[in-house]
Amino acid sequence: MKDIEFNLNSKVIHPNSEIKGTISVSYPGRYDGVVINTTILDSSEHIIYKSYNGKKISQNVSRLFINKDVMPENKAEFTAIISLKSKQEHEIKFRVSIIEQHKEIESQIIFARYSA
Repeated sequence: MKDIEFNLNSKVIHPNSEIKGTISVSYPGRYDGVVINTTILDSSEHIIYKSYNGKKISQNVSRLFINKDVMPENKAEFTAIISLKSKQEHEIKFRVSIIEQHKEIESQIIFARYSA
């Protein structure tokens, strides 16, 4: 098993539909948390994270750090939304990384497709 496992509820995303993701860390060393970076290719728009592990996020953030202290059993769940108004399809790159002392230890990338 890899040190980090990342899954999305769907790899086909539509405007204003809720995106759900799960992260599981089995890294044996000490780490500070995980960070999720998302890029909508060929667009200047951002994903908006709404919650993690049931906790609502009040400000719109496009990059999400989840501290290990709030990851029971080294697991995290998050929700997000994209409200991009575009007729064309876009590829979305999700990258989840384990962070230890400001350094990336390991990461996993998933590509999804955004279409209206």
